[in-house]
Amino acid sequence: QVQLVESGGGLVQAGGSLRLSCAASGHTFNTYTMGWFRQAPGKERESVAAISWTVGMPFYADSVKGRFTISRDNAKNTVYLEMNSLKPNATAVYYCAARRGGNAFYPVSSYDTWGRGTQVTVSS
Repeated sequence: QVQLVESGGGLVQAGGSLRLSCAASGHTFNTYTMGWFRQAPGKERESVAAISWTVGMPFYADSVKGRFTISRDNAKNTVYLEMNSLKPNATAVYYCAARRGGNAFYPVSSYDTWGRGTQVTVSS
């Protein structure tokens, strides 16, 4: 059993920055691909970024490239999402998720372990 807990969400003004953390506990695997997702009210959950524990190559949605950075600290079993130049349309619940294996930008449906999310609100 793997548990994922997101933290770091909050209220930030447009143009500001926020750093999200996803702490993994329980039975973890270094073959996981970790992903960040977000879901705005009334919209479907969308992929934001992903990274594998082993290779560590990041993947990003086009909408956040150049502004968001995903990273991981394997020793801490923690994945981070640094969000810069935040826009109001980034307001959403941000989720951390994990899937076994791979090193690619996988769709939402391929992830089977999820955190409960952390709210990010960007004001204008």
